[in-house]
Amino acid sequence: MAAASEGESQELLLRQWERRQVELKQQMIDHDTEDWQNNEVFEGLERIGGMDLSYIKGDEVNACASLVVLSYPDLKVVYEECQMVCLNAPYIPGFLAFRETPFLEEAVRRLQDKDPSLLPQVIFADGNGILHHREFGVACHLGVLTDLPCIGVAKNLLHVDGLEEKDLLKEKALKSCEKSTKPIYVSVGHRISLDTALRLTHSCCKYRVPEPIRQADIRSREYIREKVHIP
Repeated sequence: MAAASEGESQELLLRQWERRQVELKQQMIDHDTEDWQNNEVFEGLERIGGMDLSYIKGDEVNACASLVVLSYPDLKVVYEECQMVCLNAPYIPGFLAFRETPFLEEAVRRLQDKDPSLLPQVIFADGNGILHHREFGVACHLGVLTDLPCIGVAKNLLHVDGLEEKDLLKEKALKSCEKSTKPIYVSVGHRISLDTALRLTHSCCKYRVPEPIRQADIRSREYIREKVHIP
């Protein structure tokens, strides 16, 4: 009986998430909306954000959510925040954003309250955007909730059954720097075109992964090592 009840609860949650995902997807914008996006050197772009969520090894519940803001174009960290979070929502394929994004959105809100002058003008998210089983990945979810331009960057290509040719135009493999032999996969998240996302991502790569995401990952892992006792 308990197992049946648990299954019914998860099915109810899935239906709620499906409805919410459809609502958010209707708000997603897949073209450029900012003046700085319309010139070759991104004149007017001064702050770029990177977000990552790092798990404690062997622990699927406790993780560190990290937000960094870098100056552009020199890519120096001007703000960072790391916070341990507890992910109580279940993992359901296609709905990862409902498990992780609330903590990333909260980090952006805290910065907005603390110092709006440091709010990023665009966010790089570690994950996919529109190339997703339901065409609404973490980068789309985060972008719509924060109403900020957002770019999805994944290290592995997500294979989606029944993917149509037109959908391939929403994500491209990118050789991010000369030192890298493996591509990254860049996708539209929100309020940015694929062409602009590709150009900006390339300009932010010192190594394979764009510097905003790389710094967020480095700092979240350091935070876990320093703050969390791992036997």
